[in-house]
Amino acid sequence: MLSRDGWGGLAVAAASLLLFGLTLGLKDNPMVPIGPGFYPRIVLGLTAALGITLLVLDLLRSRRRRLSGDAKSSASVQPDHLAVAIHFGVFGLYVVALPYLGFRIATVLYVAAANALLEPPRGLKGWARVAALALLTTIAAYVVFERYLLVLLPRGRWTGF
Repeated sequence: MLSRDGWGGLAVAAASLLLFGLTLGLKDNPMVPIGPGFYPRIVLGLTAALGITLLVLDLLRSRRRRLSGDAKSSASVQPDHLAVAIHFGVFGLYVVALPYLGFRIATVLYVAAANALLEPPRGLKGWARVAALALLTTIAAYVVFERYLLVLLPRGRWTGF
């Protein structure tokens, strides 16, 4: 029997594979070395692999539970709808702030806020972890997209950064 994780992994894998198949019909331009389906195929392939991994891990966990006789299910955890709504709100603020603050500043603030909401930091060490994660995530995303993939990221109207 699959839990919510297993069903979610199955749905993500199926949708990703379907969309991956649709990218195969995109026409390549002989003047451009990388076709229009290259990056979507990478993302969809990774997403499908992660969905399949989630499904397999859920099946293994279910089998282990059956063998040990443990009837307790991970599906018994109650969802926190308010936390989900707050995270959507924070993400919405991030999207609105992007053109004004720019990718680097808005992303540092968003990652820090999302991290602090997921696990509220305790003490100076917790806040240092939040700051370090926000900075490292932003730097990694900036280097990968702006420097390696040559994707222009938004500059801030207010900051020029």
